Parts: sequence; C-alpha cells; structure tokens
Amino acid sequence: MSGFKGKYHRQHLCSRFTKDLVRRSRSRCECCNRSGAKLDIFEIEPLPEEPSPDHALFLCESCIKQIQHPKKMNPHDWRCLHETLWSELPALQVLTIRLLRRLANRNETWACELLEQHILDPDIEEWSNQAS
Repeated sequence: MSGFKGKYHRQHLCSRFTKDLVRRSRSRCECCNRSGAKLDIFEIEPLPEEPSPDHALFLCESCIKQIQHPKKMNPHDWRCLHETLWSELPALQVLTIRLLRRLANRNETWACELLEQHILDPDIEEWSNQAS
C-alpha cells in the first residue's frame, strides 16, 4: 500500500506497539531524553514490511522535525548523541550514526571526533548505511 491510505494503515499498525514504546522509553524522548513533551513513533529506515518496535523509536516533536529537515538542524541540540551512541537499542544506534554523519558533513568537529572514536558493530554499520 502506498500514498495516503498506506501511510495511515502503517500508522495504525505501529499504534499496536505504542504501549511497548512508552514502557521502554519511560515516557521520555529516546534521543534527547526530554520528558513532558509530546512523543511520536519514528520508524528507522529501511522500513520492514511489518512495523516492529525494533525498528521504531519514541521521539519528541523537536527531534523528529530536525531529523526530517536536516537544513534546520541545530548542532547544539544534538550533544545528546554522546550518550545515545552507547545505547543498547540498535535503532537508536543507527539513528545516532546517521545524525553524527550529517553533523560531521557540516564540519561539526565534535561529531567527527565521536565517529572516529566509536567502533561500530558490523550489523549496526550495515543498517546505518541503508538509508533510502
């Protein structure tokens, strides 16, 4: 399914594991750790045919907006990546690597240094290179 119907069908399928994400995240943004903000499910590409909590994160609107609009990224908002890089959640590790690469391409020295220091699990590296 694609288009308008496909998007809402997928959102409906994702809503089945919202409670799992709320529990896992403790109602905090899984990226910036912000509490008290509206959180939404954000799937990490490439998307599996069947939505899965293993391919999804619970993120605040601010993080989602900056991820979806890279030109509007505020590098200072992403200092949290120092911590998320060490997450046990593969989806969060993948998102972190992708964001650090974006920031490194914008000559953010701290992001370049973090990427150089971290040794990636081969599966995480492969997934992080599969962005569509």
